[in-house]
Amino acid sequence: MKKQIKLLALVLVSVILTGCYSHRVVGLLQEPTKQNKLPEYEKAEYKPYRIRVNDEIIYRLITMDETISKTLEANNNNSSTNYANSYRVYEDGTIELPFLKPIHIAGLTEKEAEDSLREAFREIIPGADVKLALYNKSFTVVGDIGSGTFSIYKEKLNIFQALAMTGDLRESGDRKHVRIIRPKDNGEPEILDFDIRSNSIIESKYYYIYPNDVIYVSRTKDSFVKVASYSGFLGLITSSASLLISVLNYSATFAK
Repeated sequence: MKKQIKLLALVLVSVILTGCYSHRVVGLLQEPTKQNKLPEYEKAEYKPYRIRVNDEIIYRLITMDETISKTLEANNNNSSTNYANSYRVYEDGTIELPFLKPIHIAGLTEKEAEDSLREAFREIIPGADVKLALYNKSFTVVGDIGSGTFSIYKEKLNIFQALAMTGDLRESGDRKHVRIIRPKDNGEPEILDFDIRSNSIIESKYYYIYPNDVIYVSRTKDSFVKVASYSGFLGLITSSASLLISVLNYSATFAK
């Protein structure tokens, strides 16, 4: 009987040690130390997104020229002197807009592309102004987290803001290996693998989210033995203890 009691105590200790998530496992913005062995990432300068092939842009042409205004009204069935539409960037890096020759904008930032369009329109419409934005300005999240596609609502959207838009990481999400799949200029994907628990992620190359990014969070291998809350932890201990006591009583009954 003593051996059985020792076995019960050993199992309960094991459950206590491994049955719930600790701050070291799931906590964010931790200071790297010798104990937690978190990586330290180098700071990296933020680089504005540059337009790529197959991106779509939306622009607004603003002019007081009556002739142009009437033409735009006929094309859009409205009475505004402001014209807005979206256009895809072709394989050669150009877009084709009304009244203009193809304009090369691949590799430009939104501001640089806006300046190029304004300059081109002013050659035929003196005083014209242009406002441009990326139409497909979004990122995608999949894995052990709230999945979906979300709009990038501001410049310099960071990884924490992006994850908060999805409902945050689940307790079982693998924080050691969060991955961002990011298209490169040549169209091939780049996979960025990082530990989101380290506070050195701030201002690193993993910190900011860009259009067309895919954030993937896998499930930890040991998540099936973990519980997410204190009540769940107590429930796990209680059920384990009850099961073992039942087994011991059953064995004692048949041993007589």
